[in-house]
Amino acid sequence: MALRPVHVNIKALDPAAVGRFWAEALGWTAYSPGVTTYVGPGGGLVWPDPVALGIDVVPVPEPRTATKNRVHLDLATTSAAHQRELVARLRSLGATPAHVGQGDVPWTVLADPEGNEFCVLEPRKTYRDTGPIAVVVVDCADPRAMARFWGEATDWTLHEVTDDHAVLRSAKGAGPYLEFLRTPGVKTVHVPDRLHLDLLPYPGDDKAAEVARLRALGAGDLDLGQGDVPWTCLTDPEGHEFCVLAPS
Repeated sequence: MALRPVHVNIKALDPAAVGRFWAEALGWTAYSPGVTTYVGPGGGLVWPDPVALGIDVVPVPEPRTATKNRVHLDLATTSAAHQRELVARLRSLGATPAHVGQGDVPWTVLADPEGNEFCVLEPRKTYRDTGPIAVVVVDCADPRAMARFWGEATDWTLHEVTDDHAVLRSAKGAGPYLEFLRTPGVKTVHVPDRLHLDLLPYPGDDKAAEVARLRALGAGDLDLGQGDVPWTCLTDPEGHEFCVLAPS
């Protein structure tokens, strides 16, 4: 048994506006199947997408705090000119420069209209086939521990693990990477995450059994006031939120 990451969940005061921003940023389409705004490749809503990791923007009443997010997206570019053009286009869409102590680096750090940080990377061969989202980056204290948990939790393949980072990717060899990056001073107790991953069982797999398996691996239960909902909110061993969705 294993779960598949299906999208990045972003909490927003104005999910329609944040969804429009990310749709324009990625060259995708914003869909509104219900109270959330889902952002995925154009051509009609397909969920779960067989390749891409979509974005699901959900409404919340609380504004983002000034604390740096523990999860952010890195966007891929194909050339230096593409990187410059993408940064300029994102600025015109409402992105603003963000300072997270990055210093003099070849990538550009920006924030979306509600202050969520993301990076526009310089061109890298590793990310030439990922699509517009190159990496979902998770700040953590212990990448090796995160690799053990997430490697068991999902069906993604572990590509690299060191004391400083761990990298996973879909076994299909498509879509973005998931990187756990050792970050000094990162909080390992639960604080509300503005971005998190949502996981989905495969058809025929039992959601309750999957949740029990995750708890045995070290996942904790999480009460966000969600009430009686078909998904289950959990935290990984360092307190990062994630949800296990119900097959539909």
